[in-house]
Amino acid sequence: MNLAVLLTHIKKIPQYEEILKLINDLHFDSGHSITLDIPQAARPFVLSSLGSDLNRPLLILTSNENRSDTFYNQGKKWNIDRKIYNFLDTNSTFYERSSREKERIHNRIETLSHLINVQNNSNIDVISHASALMTPTLPKPIFNQYTIQLSVGDHIKLNKVIKNCIDSGYQPNTIVTTPGEISRRGGIIDIWPPTASHPTRIELFGELIDSMRTFEPSTQLSVKNVNSIDIHPTRETIASTNQSITSLLKTQWQQLDDHNPRNTSHLDDIELLKTGTIFPELEYYTKWIHPDANTLLDYISKKTIVIIDNWQDFLLTINKLEQRALILRDELISKKLLPSDAPIPYASWSELQDQLSTQTVIMLSGSDKETVCDLGSSFQPSKPHGGHLKSVMNLLETNMISEIHTVVISRQSIRLHNLWNIHSKNQEDSNKTNGNSVKLTNSYSPIFVQGTLEAGFSIIPCSIQILSDAEIFGWSPPEPRKITSKSKTHNTDEIIFDFKPGDTVVHLEHGIGRFVDLVERNINNVSKEYLHIEYAKGDTLYVPITQTDRLTRYIGPDRKVPNLSYLGGSEWTKSREKTRVAVEEIAMELLDLYAKREIVTGYAFSKDSPWQIELESSFPYTETDDQHSALTAIKKDMEKPIPMDRLICGDVGYGKTEVALRAAFKAVLDQKQVAVLVPTTVLAQQHYHTFQQRMETFPIQIEMLSRFQGPVKQRKIINDISNGKIDIVIGTHRIVQSDVNFHDIGLLIVDEEQRFGVTHKEYIKKLRTSIDVLTMTATPIPRTLFMTLSGARDISQINTAPESRLPIITKITKFDENVIKKAILQELNRGGQIFFVHNRVQTIEATAKLIDSLVPNARTIIAHGQMPENTLKKSMEKFINHQFDILVCTTIIENGLDIPNVNTLIVDQADMFGLSQLYQLRGRVGRGTKRAHAYFLYRNDRKHILSEEAQMRLTTLSENSHIGAGYSIAMRDLEIRGAGDILGKKQHGHMAAVGFHLYTRLLRQAIKTKKSKPSNDKQSPRLDLDLSLLSIELPFEIGIPHKYIKNTQLRMQIYQRLAKLDDEEKIDEIKTELIDRFGQMPKSLTNLLFQLKIKLLAHRSHIESINTRHNKISVRFHMLDNEDIRIKYRKLLPRYINMTRQNFLLPLKYKDLGWQTMLVNLLETLGERDNRK
Repeated sequence: MNLAVLLTHIKKIPQYEEILKLINDLHFDSGHSITLDIPQAARPFVLSSLGSDLNRPLLILTSNENRSDTFYNQGKKWNIDRKIYNFLDTNSTFYERSSREKERIHNRIETLSHLINVQNNSNIDVISHASALMTPTLPKPIFNQYTIQLSVGDHIKLNKVIKNCIDSGYQPNTIVTTPGEISRRGGIIDIWPPTASHPTRIELFGELIDSMRTFEPSTQLSVKNVNSIDIHPTRETIASTNQSITSLLKTQWQQLDDHNPRNTSHLDDIELLKTGTIFPELEYYTKWIHPDANTLLDYISKKTIVIIDNWQDFLLTINKLEQRALILRDELISKKLLPSDAPIPYASWSELQDQLSTQTVIMLSGSDKETVCDLGSSFQPSKPHGGHLKSVMNLLETNMISEIHTVVISRQSIRLHNLWNIHSKNQEDSNKTNGNSVKLTNSYSPIFVQGTLEAGFSIIPCSIQILSDAEIFGWSPPEPRKITSKSKTHNTDEIIFDFKPGDTVVHLEHGIGRFVDLVERNINNVSKEYLHIEYAKGDTLYVPITQTDRLTRYIGPDRKVPNLSYLGGSEWTKSREKTRVAVEEIAMELLDLYAKREIVTGYAFSKDSPWQIELESSFPYTETDDQHSALTAIKKDMEKPIPMDRLICGDVGYGKTEVALRAAFKAVLDQKQVAVLVPTTVLAQQHYHTFQQRMETFPIQIEMLSRFQGPVKQRKIINDISNGKIDIVIGTHRIVQSDVNFHDIGLLIVDEEQRFGVTHKEYIKKLRTSIDVLTMTATPIPRTLFMTLSGARDISQINTAPESRLPIITKITKFDENVIKKAILQELNRGGQIFFVHNRVQTIEATAKLIDSLVPNARTIIAHGQMPENTLKKSMEKFINHQFDILVCTTIIENGLDIPNVNTLIVDQADMFGLSQLYQLRGRVGRGTKRAHAYFLYRNDRKHILSEEAQMRLTTLSENSHIGAGYSIAMRDLEIRGAGDILGKKQHGHMAAVGFHLYTRLLRQAIKTKKSKPSNDKQSPRLDLDLSLLSIELPFEIGIPHKYIKNTQLRMQIYQRLAKLDDEEKIDEIKTELIDRFGQMPKSLTNLLFQLKIKLLAHRSHIESINTRHNKISVRFHMLDNEDIRIKYRKLLPRYINMTRQNFLLPLKYKDLGWQTMLVNLLETLGERDNRK
């Protein structure tokens, strides 16, 4: 979105020209200050104009990060030609020994590098806030010392370059997937400087840099060639080996060690410092290691103009941060947790004030000094319309008549433009959505621009009014974050070699065994890697590493360890056959239910009406592709004359509620009632508020029925439901009780059906045969099971995260009052709120008192399910309205609660919760644009012993904190507690016999077969396991040598990817990738890729196996037992190919033909003959 054209209009305001002249007359280092009073909404506009006209760099300072984000996001739209950087803090509390957020450190490094590189460039703006300005960083000389530039053609000392990188914070890794990592594979170096959008691959020829190219971290494939790269430090502290520094540190902390054993962690850090080792908490020691540490102000030039958003707020925030830090310092020193002579870890206000006194400072508001001119009166905030789109259309019409230019900047600009065309009856030809840019014309027709703005305002002297989503809809959506390659890409496909010695595994042909290890064997002078599997009675099976797709980890219905199968016995075959028969019965049941619903007559809802379009236009976000697909499927279902029964499966906070809301609205427009059934009263209240807010401008009656209402209110609501006065009722199990009778219900929406009891589920089951039912769940199901069930019922998945979503930083730690206090203070410092989950009602008040004692200034309130209804309701409302900072609660917040300002979660006794429950709780935070933190506390002492299973749950949660981690957690949850709940107890024994993975594979095949075959076909289907059972053994060495890919885990992952390839193009793609990442392929790997191509050709030709026998290639083809077939092929094929009743036999060489060419020719001929049939 480009709003730059509007900047030219500010020059029509005399007061603006007056300010420009005043600033230009000042000297660069004069230390003058200028006071203005600009309305908040117009400040980004005014600043962008100043930056454009003054030709000087700007430093914009705000009180908090939210305001910095606003200036950053808006500045990029008002002036796209200027370089704008947002300098963040490290999101940690002063005096807190913790790892700083890597992404934030990289943001700071990137900003500093640009300030150093463009000292004389006036076309740059830096935006920051109080805590970021106070946080120290590397001294400028040291920053320059550890910055190196490399170019193609340079001669370098490779070991010296790598040491410099590691010393400045780069983390050695097998592959580079995130900024700040470095990897070396022979003469190839991959590195990702924090200042770069992509990592770079440097290829050497001896000591000469032969080539450099950026690459995509998710695929590891090269993107484009580059000529040079700047490598900057990746940490804000250099691990010092200076003996005087480490000695001082050791002396200070050793004095405290006798008083508190927890200080040993500091002594461990000091030992790491002695060796120059980088560790996560390094920045805690910045002022010890760099006593002369700099701030952002040390990196700006003298000609920079410092602009302060609100002077009073800025000062108050710095004073508050200093005051809290001083209190914390005194407390830590008194508890012997900090040396009394420890340096102050931040820049004080007096230090910052000295630096600011040498710069020109402009205060936009909040100063008690007299303003230099009345520029602020030229701007006026736009009035809110609160979602009343009719009112918005009337304003547009009035402005047009009054010859006022109106610019509508909205995420829903296209929909609003369509509504305007309807309102104005398309009388104005110029009312077209003008792309993403603004250009005023002689016509006063409104201009619609796709984008976001914090708030709208009028430029009175210029007759211009700007409207944003804030005025139109009553609230402003967060700025969209485009997911860039700097975010590590997590592949949701479960394609990772994660067998550990001792794991129980399932082989498709041989059954349940135990993985021993990865071994290398030499057979017939050919060395290959094998998976060593142990079976009953100590029998051994060596599975070629190229056949990893035949093995899966065993997951049973519970945690019982199964008996190992006997190699060569018939038990495994019988078990697999019994399971196949059982899953066929399930497949028939699923398909029968589906078929019965197809023949029942239901209500066919109408196509979308103008009101439906208007409601969807008022959604101030852009739907994700998955949301759009789910909505399309739901509407298609609803418009059919058969009852809908669709499951929406989506991760926590992925927008399922909006999908359900639109379906409910569609039903109501056809005079049908809607019931929304939710598991908790708290969630019912939230849905009620959401539905009320979104449908406020429509004549729709919405009520909530739960224990939050008293008996009198409940009776009135029930009576109104039966009389048809209520259109949508949202409630708990109360709405499915016998006294609730609907006048004309058309749609039931069920949120988290698995949370309801048997009685309620039976009620829902009856409704499924007569009305439309939409079920939602945020409990992820494993991808394999989803693919299976999607063949037998209607399921939509919402896997795409909203634009603003960021991964949640997850910390697992022992219960520690200091950890709790620091976590709360950190959140309070950025104006946020906290959930503290304590799931014991008996001790919840004592826990709240403990928190009050730790953070006396914080406002704490309690909420739990045993409170009186009215009290609980008021508690939740007060917390939602930010009258309190901390909600000490039970798991009543677990499902669906959405409060964007809550971005810290602390769970007490987290080891007592299930994995999926912990995942749901974590999903309560991180719903805004701020980075969220989740702390899971456990107690491990004589009274509370941490079990192995609990440890596994907590570790899994910590390792899976990326966006869309639900599927990884779902699979891990199956492994920890078993898969018995997924398909019911009836299938318990069959799943135990073959394991979850093979069970779902057989079920998927059964559903596919039953759907494609007539029901009277009695033929037992052949077990189809795709490529997995096709055995290919050719007379050459195959594999990935250790020298080519040294890391075992990475090598095994490549093997597993190769085993899953099912397309020749994909083989060519992975060949290109391997050469790009690891260099020219060795012969054995080239052979392996050739063998994979042969496998695909053989499968296409229905070949059962290919191997080498008696110096001949034997191709097993079951159709050769037919004499007529043999005669046909005898006439068709060359003489050098012999045939038996089961096999084609090829010589290893015939004249100039090698066996490879002959084998390819044979398979292609067989494939062509089969296709012609």
